[in-house]
Amino acid sequence: MKVDLFDFDLPKRFIADRPASPRDSARLLDLTGDGFADRIMRDLPDCLRPGDLLIGNNTKVIPARLDGLRDAVKIEATLHMRTADDEWLAFARPGKRLKVGQRVDFADGFWAEVSEKLEGGDIRFQFNCRGEELFQWLEKIGRMPLPPYIRRSRDDAKNKQDLESYQTVFAKEQGAVAAPTAGLHFTEKIFQGLEKRGVAFETVTLHVGAGTFLPVKVDDTDDHQMHAEWGTLTPGIVEKINATRAAGGRVVAVGTTSLRLLESAAKAPGVIEPFTGETDIFITPGYPFKIVDLLLTNFHLPRSTLFMLVSAFAGRERMLAAYEHAKNKNYRFYSYGDGCLLEKLKI
Repeated sequence: MKVDLFDFDLPKRFIADRPASPRDSARLLDLTGDGFADRIMRDLPDCLRPGDLLIGNNTKVIPARLDGLRDAVKIEATLHMRTADDEWLAFARPGKRLKVGQRVDFADGFWAEVSEKLEGGDIRFQFNCRGEELFQWLEKIGRMPLPPYIRRSRDDAKNKQDLESYQTVFAKEQGAVAAPTAGLHFTEKIFQGLEKRGVAFETVTLHVGAGTFLPVKVDDTDDHQMHAEWGTLTPGIVEKINATRAAGGRVVAVGTTSLRLLESAAKAPGVIEPFTGETDIFITPGYPFKIVDLLLTNFHLPRSTLFMLVSAFAGRERMLAAYEHAKNKNYRFYSYGDGCLLEKLKI
């Protein structure tokens, strides 16, 4: 499909650079009916049915942006995918000046060697430590990998507000370099409301990579290559999904990351199996959704793979109309913005 089909005008004034406070005061555009219903996130439980199952992404964002030196040259590296306990793929600037075998020093006692340069510009770094020690270094000197449209000074990017705000309250598994942003809206009040409503909540893990922010530079979606991300879906969650569907409940993905993992694990309509590994699933209109019935998601960039996904899920014309409604009502867009609840397009 032509990428131009997913373009729309979005003035900068709609882009949120700070989160709603409290989290559940963000607005919610409910598209599960025929029209557009303007709500707030605290209304989410009332938009669902008893017996529904929400599935969030429990990945935890790490401070993955590092400043280092190769000889006297300043290097900025953004880690985006772990490939071993001591290895990460990264975007680096200036990456072209790095050569295999060179060492980049990030702090006294913390450095990495360029072990490989891949097609597309990725750099594979092998660090001088591994596992928990490596994560401790990132926590100590790394900066939060905020999206490029959120401007922060280098000091501000390390401040406590973003360290807390750009993380879901149910984050658990370290490894993401971008937040599963639909989950940022959840609070204890919402969880209490879900429980009272008879709606279950479970989590899966998909370590979101920085590739989620990369622009689509081709003219046709067939020519776009997605970056792979690692995820896991346990047998226990598969059993709960199957039990929910068997009882007539709906599967509600909290965010596009949860949806992509669930659909990666689906083998046929209504058939899902445990999954552990990498996925580079790219969902565009025409994709036959097999597991997810509803999607809670934020408002996405024009021409992005995520807007293509929601267009596939709820219909391109409906999503374009919904985004126009959101602009007219001054909704806030992107990672720290408001959300919408979508129902799967009936075919």
